[in-house]
Amino acid sequence: MRTFLVRALCAATLFLFTHAGIAQEAIPLYPGATPGSTQESYPEKQYFSKAWNTQVVTNVTRPSLTIFRPSPDLKNGTAIVICPGGGFMALSIESEGNEVARYMAAMGVTAFVLKYRLAHTGEDATQEFQTLYADHAKFMEMRDKVEPQAAADGLAAVAYVRHHASEWGVSPDRVGIIGFSAGGAVTTEVAFHYAPESRPAFVAPIYAGGMSVNDAPVPANAPPMFVAAATDDQLGLAPLSLALYHKWTTAHKSAELHIYAKGGHGFGMRKQNLPTDHWIDRFGDWLDQQGFLKK
Repeated sequence: MRTFLVRALCAATLFLFTHAGIAQEAIPLYPGATPGSTQESYPEKQYFSKAWNTQVVTNVTRPSLTIFRPSPDLKNGTAIVICPGGGFMALSIESEGNEVARYMAAMGVTAFVLKYRLAHTGEDATQEFQTLYADHAKFMEMRDKVEPQAAADGLAAVAYVRHHASEWGVSPDRVGIIGFSAGGAVTTEVAFHYAPESRPAFVAPIYAGGMSVNDAPVPANAPPMFVAAATDDQLGLAPLSLALYHKWTTAHKSAELHIYAKGGHGFGMRKQNLPTDHWIDRFGDWLDQQGFLKK
C-alpha cells in the first residue's frame, strides 16, 4: 500500500513538473580550465538528431551539471548524478538525462545531469557515430582516448555534489550515480575507481559497458548496484551487464539485475509499450528498498 501511494504521488507530481517545468540551474564542474584537457575553441552544440530521433548535446569541452530540484515537501536528502549516453560523441540529453532528472525530482531526489567531455565532432555527431562505429578499430581508438576523461568527469561530479551537499539540502552520504550506455561506462568506472571523497552511495549502470568490467577488482566498500539492459541490445552490451552483476555478487556486494527480453539499445525513458518502459519504476522501488527515498 505504501509503495502504491508513493507511486501515485510521484506520478501526480511528475505530471505537474512535466507540464509546469522545474527550476533548473547549470553550474560548471571545474572552476577554471578543465584538468587533463587542452584548451579547445569549438563551441558546445545542442540540436535534434534525426538519426536518433531525440535532442542531443555535442562537443562538450567544459563539463557542467544541470540541477533539477525537487519541491521542498518532497525533498528526501538523496541526490543523483545522471550521465546520458551517446557513444562518447554525443549526449542523449532528454531521454537519458533531463527526463530521468524530472522523474527523480518527482520522487524527492535532487538530480544533476552531467555533461561530460566528448570527442570533437562536426555538423552531426550522430551520423558520424554510425559511420565510425562500423569501423570497430577506429571507434575503439576514439573511445580509449575519450572514456578516461569522461570517467574523470563522473568522479569529479560525485565529489562536487558531495562537497557542496549542504547547499542543496542533501546528505553527502546519499549521493549516487546513474548512467546509460557510454554514460553507463562512466558510471561503471566510478563504481570501480572512486576515492573516499568521490565514493557514490549507489551506482546504476544501464545497458552499460566500461573499460574496467573485466579486469578491475570490486572495491572493498563497494556501493549497492542496480543494473538493467535488454537481451536484444543492438550493440551487444547485455553480457557486460551480466558480468557486472556477477562481479558484484561474487564479491558479496549488494546488486539487483533486470534483463528484459526486448527493448533494444538506448531505451532510456522512451515509451515502446514494452516492460522496459517501466525499468525506472523498478529503479525507484530499489531506491526505496535501499532506504534512499526515506526522509
